[in-house]
Amino acid sequence: MEIILLLLIAPALAIGLEFLFYLFANKRLYSKTVCKILDTLIIVGLPFLYLLALDENANDCCSGSATFSPDHKLTIYVLVAISVLACLYSIFKTKILSPVFEVFINAILLMGFVLNIFVGIQVEALAVIGNLPISMVFIFQLIKNQNQFLDSNFLQESEVEKLTNPIEKIAWKILNLQPILKYPVFLILALPIFTIIVSFLLLFGQKPDSIIRAFTDTYKHGFSELDYLCANVRCGGHFLCSVAANGHSEIVKPVRYGERGGSKIICNRQLLIANAFEELIEEYLPKSHKIIRKNYNKVGNLVHKHYGIFNNKFIADSVYFLMKPLELIFIITLYTFDSKPENRIAKQYLSRKDRVEIKNEMQEKFRK
Repeated sequence: MEIILLLLIAPALAIGLEFLFYLFANKRLYSKTVCKILDTLIIVGLPFLYLLALDENANDCCSGSATFSPDHKLTIYVLVAISVLACLYSIFKTKILSPVFEVFINAILLMGFVLNIFVGIQVEALAVIGNLPISMVFIFQLIKNQNQFLDSNFLQESEVEKLTNPIEKIAWKILNLQPILKYPVFLILALPIFTIIVSFLLLFGQKPDSIIRAFTDTYKHGFSELDYLCANVRCGGHFLCSVAANGHSEIVKPVRYGERGGSKIICNRQLLIANAFEELIEEYLPKSHKIIRKNYNKVGNLVHKHYGIFNNKFIADSVYFLMKPLELIFIITLYTFDSKPENRIAKQYLSRKDRVEIKNEMQEKFRK
């Protein structure tokens, strides 16, 4: 994680320093070659690094949830890819091409810039080291395109009027506008481009509102609207013995309530024995315990993913019986290696307050 953060922070600091320099000196700090490398690393590397190493593939209440809705993220990915390609073209081009293509590229750059702002709000804290540098690259490319246009032999207003192609004439007129008018026009032109892209993605199962639902159909992010689905989810509690304890009381024989992660859970003897066994392993074989716990957490994540099935009492009863052989192994191990196995079993899933009270009572009895 430290390496990933370093890979995010280093280019952010480099482009941030250059952006401040540009504000005062009206020119970029680094050489053209360095600027091209830095801009490319940021516009390609940062999104790729985030999606590869930090983003999740599914909505999950109990872990880092997906930034974009799994069902609608294709729309975001395609828009990001098109924006990145337009930016790469601007980074490496040395002269302006046709006026229509220049208008098209600048419109996409504006579209990418706006999309990046919304993505920044979605990812929240990471926006400063991820989305802000990307925004700076978009700004630099828009400025570069404007300067290249001014340095070229662009047509004057009188020459534009002589053009016979109406589309080319409109494109030249847009490029001849002052920046304060030009960029709003680019943004308006981005809307039909965006509409065409979204319409094309309908062929791949996306919805007309996928661009919105990609942000809102998520948990725990800036625009998320599904957080209410996590309100009653007890994280870390969806493990096999925990599931088994929720079966029919006459079968699984609950003995008391317990507390885990600040939430009340049902405890039967099987669950208490299993947790006491884990505590014993953690105490005497900490390295082995880490490996066991890591793999068992994968089981918990699988159960959580399909908790609607495991929450059925008949399924819970079945899990209870399937866990019986392991329960026998756990109890034999406890009675073999622990001097007071029943004490260890009894104290499982007690609240901190209860543990302190029991400890004080034992100390009081010892004094007497």
